[in-house]
Amino acid sequence: MSKKAEAYWSKRYLDSNTGWDIGHISTPVREYVDQLKSKDLKILIPGAGNGYEAEYLFNNGFYNVYVADIAREPLLNLKKRQPGLPENQLLHQDFFEINDCFDLIIEQTFFCAIPVKLRKDYAQKAYRLLNENGKITGLVFNFPLTKKGPPFGGSKEEYLTYFRPYFEIKTLEICYNSIPSREGNELFFSFIKKKQI
Repeated sequence: MSKKAEAYWSKRYLDSNTGWDIGHISTPVREYVDQLKSKDLKILIPGAGNGYEAEYLFNNGFYNVYVADIAREPLLNLKKRQPGLPENQLLHQDFFEINDCFDLIIEQTFFCAIPVKLRKDYAQKAYRLLNENGKITGLVFNFPLTKKGPPFGGSKEEYLTYFRPYFEIKTLEICYNSIPSREGNELFFSFIKKKQI
């Protein structure tokens, strides 16, 4: 795990410099979770921050949810709010160093927070982390890619270059149910792991 990256993100939490944090699960992710049929899914939320998605899942009977973050502070915040969440499901770990298998990865702001040069690596890692027929679903930002960030923007066309080699593209479209401050700036996606690449 990069100590420099860990220090950077820890400082942002300690300074309350967390403009991406809306204080609750986002509407698109909540509505996606609400239609999931199996509560036995093994779910990973990488770069989860304060983990509102994990909290919502856990409170709704999804007890096999894992939360990863490079900074310890947001994991401690989540544990305070959700003391029943097992310690071994709170991963103080770099996403790229996780070695486990999951049925579902839920993406919420993490992909657009990592350096752009790692986006292809992210798609490859997500592929390796998912079980057969596994899915990756969530939100990515839809605004011009800038050098200044995080967050770093991107476009549907760019994202497809990373994910299409590894995943069947089921949905990648402008989000119709974003919170007002993100309206028009989010793409909702759902991709299924390809059987062979």
